[in-house]
Amino acid sequence: MAAPGYSDDKNAVLARLKRVEGQVRGVAKMVEDDRYCIDVLQQISAVTRALQSVALHLLDEHMSHCVVNAVKAGGAEKDAKLREASEAIARLVRS
Repeated sequence: MAAPGYSDDKNAVLARLKRVEGQVRGVAKMVEDDRYCIDVLQQISAVTRALQSVALHLLDEHMSHCVVNAVKAGGAEKDAKLREASEAIARLVRS
């Protein structure tokens, strides 16, 4: 199996996800501490934006690596990768 498109910056992606993980723990702590609803919602919004940022980065890497290579290869692989990318974009738009 080929390396994923993000393999060159895997450590950066993992670092971003660890920050998001910390943010989620922070939101849980806010709820445990009975913090004001709007403050909790504001932090949830920040976590959502952070995850969307990671998702967009991964999608960009997928498009520039996996999809480009599949298009060069042509045939069924090209069609499958383009359909897969389109479905991923649709999921991100709906989220």
